[in-house]
Amino acid sequence: MKQEFEYFAEQFADLKILRYKVDCFEQFSIDKKLFIYYLSQAAISGRDILWDQNYKHNLAIRKTLEEIYTKYQGLKESEDFKAFEVYFKRILFSNGIHHHYSMDKILPKFNIEYFNELLKVTNTECTEEIKQAIFNINLDNKRVVLDSDKDIIATSANNFYQDVTQKEVEDYYANQDKGDVKRPLSIGLNSQLVKNGAKLEEKVWKLEGMYSEVIEQIIYWLDKAKEYSQNEHQKLIIDLLVKYYKSGDLRTFDDYSIEWIKETESPIDFINGFIEVYGDPLAYKGSWESIVNYTDVEATKRAKLMSDNAQWFEDNSPVDKAFKKERVSGVTAKVVNVAMLAGDCYPYTPIGINLPNAEWIRAEFGSKSVTIDNIMKSYHMSSLKSGMLDEFAYSDEERERAQKWGFLGGCLHTDLHECLGHGSGKLLDGVQQDALKNYHSTLEEARADLFALYYIMDEKLMQLGIVPHEDVAKSEYDAYIRNGMMVQLTRIEEGSVLEESHMRNRQIIAKWAYEKGAECNIIEKVQKDGKTFYKINDYSALRIIFAQLLTEVQRIKSEGDFEACKALVENYGVRFDTDLHKEVLERFKMLNIAPYAGFINPKYELVQNAGKVTDVKISYDESFIEQMLRYGKENTFLN
Repeated sequence: MKQEFEYFAEQFADLKILRYKVDCFEQFSIDKKLFIYYLSQAAISGRDILWDQNYKHNLAIRKTLEEIYTKYQGLKESEDFKAFEVYFKRILFSNGIHHHYSMDKILPKFNIEYFNELLKVTNTECTEEIKQAIFNINLDNKRVVLDSDKDIIATSANNFYQDVTQKEVEDYYANQDKGDVKRPLSIGLNSQLVKNGAKLEEKVWKLEGMYSEVIEQIIYWLDKAKEYSQNEHQKLIIDLLVKYYKSGDLRTFDDYSIEWIKETESPIDFINGFIEVYGDPLAYKGSWESIVNYTDVEATKRAKLMSDNAQWFEDNSPVDKAFKKERVSGVTAKVVNVAMLAGDCYPYTPIGINLPNAEWIRAEFGSKSVTIDNIMKSYHMSSLKSGMLDEFAYSDEERERAQKWGFLGGCLHTDLHECLGHGSGKLLDGVQQDALKNYHSTLEEARADLFALYYIMDEKLMQLGIVPHEDVAKSEYDAYIRNGMMVQLTRIEEGSVLEESHMRNRQIIAKWAYEKGAECNIIEKVQKDGKTFYKINDYSALRIIFAQLLTEVQRIKSEGDFEACKALVENYGVRFDTDLHKEVLERFKMLNIAPYAGFINPKYELVQNAGKVTDVKISYDESFIEQMLRYGKENTFLN
């Protein structure tokens, strides 16, 4: 009898650890298996970069905690050691000492005296500076600060900048060579900005530059992977990526990105580099990440239908004509399964990706969009018995609709968000990509979500055979309002405000829609059995409200209207009803589930016969801590 795949692995603190399944890997040819294996090695090799980007003391802290954990021979069932173990796992999950979502410092639930005892009995060295970094709440207490009343660079603990202020950063990049007007460079994407005396200088992340020891390893494995590329175009892509890692030249990165978009034939694809800018309050610096994936042929059919009709969606968008693309080109979309997660995509990961981020490349060459099916399936399978739907959905009808159509609705929302939403619209001439500053990421996510919400109820999706029933859209509307107004608040501690870009984006949309539809009772706030619920009374009218907000959000982006963007985010995306928050937390606590989830990667091992590689074995039996300790042992390259 075939054993059922175990998606759930463990739970601790506010985290649950899941597994994802790499279906069909055993049936792949040896060349495909080796291509995935070597790309995966290149992915895992970059781990140290993200840890150091997140905070300057992270690597030293990780090494200290690893040494204590592996050498300790004392009473491991004591409450203090259990607290140490949970703290260690939380740090591993967040790639550093700041929470992966809230960005707040994670404080140990054991005291410094016990920590000193652990250091002593394991003969582990630790400086006073590292102890302060761990235990002092007032030191470097937030990795990313977005509060517009503060100097968001000087008060953020990330390691993208050293000894510089927000004004100095803004002035520095205002005076940098941005490249050709039609082909602007993503300035600052791959460097640390530091003050050397009175002068600012960039330490570029490249071979023989900053992070050289790690980049050397990434290049080594990319070169190994190139031997098993699925076509000549893919070899060119790897060559360009290696050239970029060697030179640090952002023009080469653009060349690589353009060729990466064009390559659509290989069933195996990958992302590797300094890409997303959410970790930088000013959205210049790219966090290091990597994903290795392969196409889900059957599921990709729906995504291809969307991308084939991208011009229709652009032309029929409710936004002002002046902000639409006259010609949508190069939009490719597919549904994939991941084979390896790394860097800023591990252990927590996105469910969809649309790249590259450079607006001029999107406009001229298009973009490549993926929805990650096996990650979404893992989330879905692990949530079936969580009780969240029973607790926060208003009616039996809403619950039944979610159970029948919710997974498809979520997948389609991600398809639309990544494939069409991020790739839609254009900037007006003269508007720079960094015009919205610290609000850029929030507005961009809101724009893509609104595009998805508007179109998921469009008849065009039914005509294309993508949506089988109108309840798919209704289910997604229910889920979005439920999440934006209540459910996502389970991730926020009392007394806090929303600071993460995606959470701000969701509340902006839900709260704005609720307020704008109040007179007509489009969304109703109701009480039942002493609990609060949000009930949608008119789905078609709600779609019109989404269209109105999409129109304004696109205008803000296209015109680079910073003040309007700031007002929208600050008025709708930051604060919430504290009484409702308290109620939501109490209801959520009764369910005994974790609000955040991350993943254990599969383990790949080469199989050899007489010195020749004959196969690649895949297994799923590593625990979270075992995998993290193995990565620490095999893939630590920075001191």
